[in-house]
Amino acid sequence: MTVTSTDLPTRRNASATLAMLLADSRLPAGAHVSSNGLEAGLRHGLAAHEVADYMRTRMTTVVRVEAGAAVIARHLADVRPSADGAADTEQGSGDPDRDSFRPERNGIAPERDTVVPDRLGVLETEWAARTPSAALREIAVALGAGLARIGQRIWPQTAAVLRPTPLPRPIVLGTIAACAGIGAADLVRLVAYDDAQTVAAAVLKLEPTDPIRVTGWVLDACAAMEDSVSELSRLTRPEALPASGAPLIEDWAEVQSVLPRRLFRA
Repeated sequence: MTVTSTDLPTRRNASATLAMLLADSRLPAGAHVSSNGLEAGLRHGLAAHEVADYMRTRMTTVVRVEAGAAVIARHLADVRPSADGAADTEQGSGDPDRDSFRPERNGIAPERDTVVPDRLGVLETEWAARTPSAALREIAVALGAGLARIGQRIWPQTAAVLRPTPLPRPIVLGTIAACAGIGAADLVRLVAYDDAQTVAAAVLKLEPTDPIRVTGWVLDACAAMEDSVSELSRLTRPEALPASGAPLIEDWAEVQSVLPRRLFRA
């Protein structure tokens, strides 16, 4: 079947189906270059049998920040037509959380092509403040660029809200979720699963073990995240982004960036 460009802007499927697509490790977004810091961790004292604990620890630290950023990006990028055909970013959405980011409050004429990128820029600043590791920020932007290329091919409307400057992966993912119709709760679970599965794929290369056992680790880590799904899926404001520090994970990210003969970039 040939898909034409006119088919793509209206392509919408069930939220869960799209989440499965974006969670697929075979998605050509370049995520295979990351071990989520596991390679450095294993070289600096993390035992192979502790990887399950590492997955769960990530759920309560860096994954909360990433999932929160994705959900907020989804909210800010959710541009829907009003009754007269204008985007609600231009007319006001009726939501004070969204409208607080409207540039006309500063006497600037609103433009659909600038309002959402400006909102996402505010979110990126908040995300960066909660991601002190330069190495983590760098790989997030690199992965975001790969994901943005896919998003713009499958959902071309994402190009209207993603600014030319690369954005971190969770913000790009949230923008795609807004354009594709992925629900906030599905988005949180997607971020959690993707994080755990990245570690799982890496450990099978770095410390070969029973894949079925590792699959159980992924399920346990995602289950540990479940209590946070409702809370995170309600986030709308960049300043409400969780600040869950993980100094050791951040340190391992920095170590990973300078490892000689490393298998993974991050």
